[in-house]
Formats: sequence, C-alpha cells, structure tokens
Amino acid sequence: MAAAGAAATANAAEPVTQTIELPTLTGDLADQLAQSADATQLAAANYELDAERDAAAAAAAKEAKKDLAEAKKKAEAKKKAEEARRAAAEAAASRSTERATLSASASTSVAAPASGSVGTVISFLQAQVGDAYVLGAAGPNAWDCSSLVQAAFKQVGVDLPRVSQDQSMAGTDIPLSQIQVGDILYWGGKGSAYHVGVYIGNGQYLDAANPSKGVVIQDLSGYPASGAVRVL
Repeated sequence: MAAAGAAATANAAEPVTQTIELPTLTGDLADQLAQSADATQLAAANYELDAERDAAAAAAAKEAKKDLAEAKKKAEAKKKAEEARRAAAEAAASRSTERATLSASASTSVAAPASGSVGTVISFLQAQVGDAYVLGAAGPNAWDCSSLVQAAFKQVGVDLPRVSQDQSMAGTDIPLSQIQVGDILYWGGKGSAYHVGVYIGNGQYLDAANPSKGVVIQDLSGYPASGAVRVL
C-alpha cells in the first residue's frame, strides 16, 4: 500500500506536456500569401502613381492659370496702348484739320485789302493761326494776346505798347458799330483792358485766346468786345 501511494504521488507530481501541431505550410498557401503581398505592393504603387499624377495635373493647371492671367494682362496692356495711340493720332489729325479750317476761314472771310498796311497786318495774323498761347510769350510759335497784336503791327512800322491796358489807349477810339478790318479790339475798361485782338471782318476777330485755344479766329457775337481803337 505504501509503495502504491508513493507511485501515485510521483505520478501526480509529473508535469503534463501538450503538443500543438501547426498546420503544414503547403505550396498553395505559400503561393496565395505571395500573391497577396504582390497585390498589396501593386496597389501601393498604383496609389503612389495616382498621387503623382494628381500633383502634376494640379501643378499644370496652376501654371496654365498663371499663363492665362499673364496673357490676359498683356492683351489688356496692348489694347490700352493701341487705344492711346489711336486717340493721339485722332487728336493730331483733329488739330491739323482745325488749323487748316481756321486758316481757310481766315483767307476766305477777311475782306482785307490785297495790299497796304492793313493787308500786311492781317496776313501776319493769319499765318499765326494754330500757334500756342503762353502768357508772356512773344513768338515765333507762341504768343499772348498783346504780344501777337504788337508783333502784327510792327510788320508795318507801328510800335505799339506791350500790354493790353496800354494798347487800349493807343490810336483813335472807334465805336463798335463802325469798326473796320485792322482795328484793335479790347475787352475790359479803356486803360485797364485785360485782353486784345484784331478785327478781321465779317463779324470775326483774330486773337491769342487762351492756353486751351491758342491763336484762333472767333465770332464777336460769342464774345463781344468792350471797345476798339484804330492805329492805321
């Protein structure tokens, strides 16, 4: 009995070891795993390629948008430059036409004598039509009102004062209802005139008007004179 108990005790103290048998990795399973790995790698490569394509497309679109904006900007600048060039050409043509018209008007409407002192004065004035008005200027291409009148009468040996106030005091007073070609017209009071011109006939006078008009022919009806003097 003692021996049997000892044997039982010894048996109870022995550890029990259980062995788990793993499945054998067959050739088919290995192939499946390899194919799965290849598929995963291919998918990753495709994702990377798609990402690169998307980035390239976005960059190309951004560059195209930039090029389009630059092209539009250049086109607008070219259009504005062309419009400015066309406007300048039209303005130059308009000034040329206006000057030619004024000169033609002066030559056809003035009833000045073909010869003599008055004719010389009027011819000189007509030749200056289209010149600029510059305060204080005295020719040959820019005048103020009194320097133009002074230069015109100097052609026939008449030495007039330089300024409008003094020119309104020269010669003989003439009623405006009796003015003749070659008479000096003035605006403002006698002795305090602020502007002068020369009557050229047919209700018109020639003067260095102002900076915007220059030397022009105008109608007395639009700007009636205050008085007139005759020095020839």
